Amino acid sequence: MGATKSDYFTAEQNELATLFKALSNPARVAIIEYLLKVDSCICGDIVNELPLAQPTISQHLKELKNAGLIKGNIEGTAICYCINPEAIKKFEDYFFLIKKQLQSKCC
Repeated sequence: MGATKSDYFTAEQNELATLFKALSNPARVAIIEYLLKVDSCICGDIVNELPLAQPTISQHLKELKNAGLIKGNIEGTAICYCINPEAIKKFEDYFFLIKKQLQSKCC
């Protein structure tokens, strides 16, 4: 069996690509922004906030959760979602490195 493209890159590069891919949809960006605003919520809260159907919201939440950007805790019959600070730290570290390297270079 042949190697996949991801085999040619580091684990960190693949992980960051997964995080960025999860944010490549404007609905997912809107969900993240909403979760930042309210701290945590259930799917129904997001359905009331965004102009998307409940199954569509659920699919976007699944993608965000699979990427590790959000966490979901079961509360009774609902799942309460919140931002995963560890994933945000990965973005922060990545962009800090970029900023640091740009400061030491001249165009």
